[in-house]
Amino acid sequence: MLNHPTLEKLHQLRLRGMAKAFKEQLEQPEIEGLSFEDRLGLLIDREVTERENWHLKIRLRNARLQQNACVEDIDYRSPRGLDKALMLRLAGCDWIRHKDNVLLVGPTGTGKTYIACALGQKACREGFNVVYRRTPRLFAEILQAKGEGRQLKFLAALAKADLLILDDWGLAPLDDEQRRDLLEIMDDRHINRSTLITSQLPVDKWHEMIGDGTLADAILDRLVHNAHKIKMKGESMRKRKAGTKESLTKGTT
Repeated sequence: MLNHPTLEKLHQLRLRGMAKAFKEQLEQPEIEGLSFEDRLGLLIDREVTERENWHLKIRLRNARLQQNACVEDIDYRSPRGLDKALMLRLAGCDWIRHKDNVLLVGPTGTGKTYIACALGQKACREGFNVVYRRTPRLFAEILQAKGEGRQLKFLAALAKADLLILDDWGLAPLDDEQRRDLLEIMDDRHINRSTLITSQLPVDKWHEMIGDGTLADAILDRLVHNAHKIKMKGESMRKRKAGTKESLTKGTT
């Protein structure tokens, strides 16, 4: 049997995983001891794995998560109010399947962005499409899209994301245009998709931050009532790590 044409045809069919596995089998004399069915099964398993890894790579690239984080590495030893049982349930991603939201609030430096990115990364691993944006950056992108005449296309892309992560929510009061844009986004996602928000502001301060009473009611009604709420506490982990590093440095001098 001529193996080179077979490899070429596998590549032509874009069965790159099978091609790699077939080439590896040719270099393993002991593989002859396996039946045809077993060897074929190994080729198919490799193709499935290659495709899953490729799709995951694309989902992570499109998500644009700010931090390389994963739920398995979340630190529960620091006293910052994390409920491990709740986090494990969220890591299962059923809340995304049920179109629920997550609101993650607490002081700066307590790890909100890391946890948000970890949940986003896990969602990508589970096959969900994720979009991460810092909230100020999102409004800037919407403004740019309006100027270029592609606002509807931009908002439609946001609406399709299984999970939208809005980091640094509430850093500044919203103007009227931002309020209306935010209502449009939340209206598209309500009951249809999940949203995760991180904020230094307590949830009961969000109404004031949004500003207009009627629009604030409409936005929060679509966001808060079906949300899992996580309230973090404690001092900044960045400050704590910097202090530990400084102590270690002094100890070596």
